[in-house]
Amino acid sequence: MNKDFITIHDLSRYEFHELMDLTKDIKDDPEKYRKRLKNQILAMVFEKPSLRTRMTFEVGMIELGGKAIYLSPNEVQVGKRETVEDIAHNLERWVDGIMIRTFAHDNILRLAKAASIPVINALTDLLHPCQAMADFFTLIEHKGGLNKVKLAWSGDGNNVCHSLMLAAAKAGAAFAAAVPQGYEPDPEIVRWAREDGRETGFELLITHDPAEAVAGADAIYADVWTSMGQEAEKDERLRIFSPYQVNDALMAKAKPDAVFMHCLPAHRGEEVTASVFDSPRSIVFDQAENRLHAQKAIMLTLMGKKESHG
Repeated sequence: MNKDFITIHDLSRYEFHELMDLTKDIKDDPEKYRKRLKNQILAMVFEKPSLRTRMTFEVGMIELGGKAIYLSPNEVQVGKRETVEDIAHNLERWVDGIMIRTFAHDNILRLAKAASIPVINALTDLLHPCQAMADFFTLIEHKGGLNKVKLAWSGDGNNVCHSLMLAAAKAGAAFAAAVPQGYEPDPEIVRWAREDGRETGFELLITHDPAEAVAGADAIYADVWTSMGQEAEKDERLRIFSPYQVNDALMAKAKPDAVFMHCLPAHRGEEVTASVFDSPRSIVFDQAENRLHAQKAIMLTLMGKKESHG
């Protein structure tokens, strides 16, 4: 694998499936991996807060025998107090890996280029690859495989949508995104997905019609309509996205055994109704749990290659 984990597009098909297999092995037998990153330290750089990202990376490093150090938005101020490159050159002297949750995707590209140690993308405005890896592992658990699975998205063509599309392309799954006019996925990401899926059996549909997207779907995925940094647009977004709400009527248009997915946090009554979110068809907390196992697989693959500072 590359030095860094920035986008699923950078993985080969083999590497994608190897990470899925490793995630399963780590989940099934955590004791086997208990000291694999002994004495190694992960710096966790946060510009955006997160319950799941902080807990799963920190717990993951502890369970692998290492340690994680949380750096808050006030402590680092990426690109403000000092350049991204200077942050990289400081951290690489002290720690064995860097996880960053930031706004501008360019920040992580610059950080990875400057740092001699692995950099993990824990979210940018463009991509959320750790989430998508956990989600596709969760689909394997619930659907038994990926190459015949159809995942439907209803909402904004955002960073989570982008990474799910790239994961579907690597897996040879079908991905259908229903998005409002003007909120389509980034054309460059769509191009990457089509390129990655050329030989995998990947099918892609981008539509403005949620019913068309969810027809025959094995899973329906929703995300919040207003993300951090978009608060000023909230009222307009509620109006534009309301036809894309995942409710019982929309779920009924998918396969009878279709599951509901969400990256969390969720706003019941907005992107999803409580009747769907809290139903037995909802696997959102399985996804959240699997963030831990998927990220342990990523950290182990990237950071297990080198001698630690310990």
